[in-house]
Amino acid sequence: MNEPKQSRWRALWVLPPLAIGILVVIFMASGKQPPARAEVGEPSQSVRVVEAMSVDLVPEATGYGEVQPGKVWAAVAQVAGRVIETYPRLRDGEIVPAGTLLFRIDPVDYELKLAQARAELAELDVQEQNARASLAIDQSNLRLAQRETERISKLSKKGTASQSDVDNAERTMLNARTAVQNTANILALLPTQRRLLEAKVSQAERDLANTTVSAPFNLRIAELAIEKDQYVGVGQTLFKGDAVESVEIVAQVAISSLRTLFAGREEPIPAIADLQTGLQNFTGFRPVVRMDMGRETAEWEARFIRFSDQVDPQTRTIGVVISVDNPFKKVIPGNRPPLPKGMFVQVVIRGYTQSDRIVLPRSAIRAGRVYLAGDDQRLQVRPVSILFSQGPLSVISSGIEPGERIVVSDPIPAVEGMLLNPVPDEALQAQILAAARGGQ
Repeated sequence: MNEPKQSRWRALWVLPPLAIGILVVIFMASGKQPPARAEVGEPSQSVRVVEAMSVDLVPEATGYGEVQPGKVWAAVAQVAGRVIETYPRLRDGEIVPAGTLLFRIDPVDYELKLAQARAELAELDVQEQNARASLAIDQSNLRLAQRETERISKLSKKGTASQSDVDNAERTMLNARTAVQNTANILALLPTQRRLLEAKVSQAERDLANTTVSAPFNLRIAELAIEKDQYVGVGQTLFKGDAVESVEIVAQVAISSLRTLFAGREEPIPAIADLQTGLQNFTGFRPVVRMDMGRETAEWEARFIRFSDQVDPQTRTIGVVISVDNPFKKVIPGNRPPLPKGMFVQVVIRGYTQSDRIVLPRSAIRAGRVYLAGDDQRLQVRPVSILFSQGPLSVISSGIEPGERIVVSDPIPAVEGMLLNPVPDEALQAQILAAARGGQ
């Protein structure tokens, strides 16, 4: 009897924990909010945008070319002989000041030729003096012969002189006249002989002067081909000298790039007579030479000189000749070298500033169309006309107004009219403005 009662009491012990659990569940359920209904809205896509700007554009054209000296002087031997003296530092790469004696050829042979020519000229002076003295004597003899002939003729008329005496007197007069004529002819030829001998003296002096050669301007020695005690012949090139005051670069520039520099210009081309002075003002070119130095880029300001005489038929480029003055004075050790000959450099040519140009990032144009974020934050697709492209920019001639927001990222998918979340790309906006100003 006791065992059934104990079983019932054990069952009753289960009820209190179960009741407590039910109460806890009811308490927790009473504090929860009922589930809220989600409202279904139109999704939007975040995109980067920039503002279309009307800027003062600095047009640029880029080309490449090799540095070459502005002037090249070739030292050519004008006389033959043995080189007896040279400049102590006459070596390739040495810079020599103007007026420096570069080399001297043995002058002895030319000194002898000059002395001989001067002696012949002095001999001619003596011949002239003798000829004039002989002429005076011959003229006196002629006068005597004429008087004698007249006297014999009078005696012959009186019958006191024979005809043979008359003939002898006339013959003597004719001989005296011939002597006067011969001496006069000699004197007439002397001026021609004098000019010939004077030219011979001048040539000898010139040859003697050509035995020494000095630097005509500040130059850098190149292609040295002589040594001391070496014999050189007439016309032999001994070395070359490159001018150091300026260097030139013939930059090959695409004709299409040059066209952008003249866009919007209406000034007439200067006349042929004024091309030398007016072409630079007409072009307005401001070239800059750049050379890659590894971590840094060296730059030199340059001058526009002229265009080359022909267009490359393969690359359709034209040579633009520019000059950099005094490259050695613009050297910065470790940062900017003196533009050595043969260095391959980049040339950036800037033209006159073009006002009120609408520019966009080149990457924002997709097959002649651009994406815009409208005032209603929806995607618009609009065709545009491109005037020209320059580096990362495209200049728009029609289709875009200043201030419109241009989508520069790639919305996927790009559906016209889709809702956008435009985010201004300030960094790209600053890059566009800097590129339009030509890095100035």
